[in-house]
Amino acid sequence: QVQLVESGGGLVQAGGSLRLSCVASGLGPFYSRHAMGWFRQAPGQEREFVGYITWSGGSAFYADSVKGRFIISRDNTKNTMYLQMNSLKPEETAVYYCAAERGEFGSGSNVEAQYDDWGQGTQVTVSS
Repeated sequence: QVQLVESGGGLVQAGGSLRLSCVASGLGPFYSRHAMGWFRQAPGQEREFVGYITWSGGSAFYADSVKGRFIISRDNTKNTMYLQMNSLKPEETAVYYCAAERGEFGSGSNVEAQYDDWGQGTQVTVSS
């Protein structure tokens, strides 16, 4: 059974930075065969796409709203994905989720339905 666990959330002032981690278990060495994504859900809003990284880690794609400020990376030796968030804004207060894409060797997707396994989320609060 696949388990994804996010960590690194917390309270930060506007303009500050946080780095989130997502550790995968249950996939063993096959973790490196799955593209991974980050999504977020603000209070009272639908979950939205943040970005994804390919199975190899060679490429990442971002939502326009975070492009140039957020960086996704992964360390397949540690079954871990990261989300470095810089210049955070109060409107980015949300629960951040990581997810593993369905199927192996995928290129990633901005569509939630393409992801089979999700973490429980980590709260990020940006104060003004």
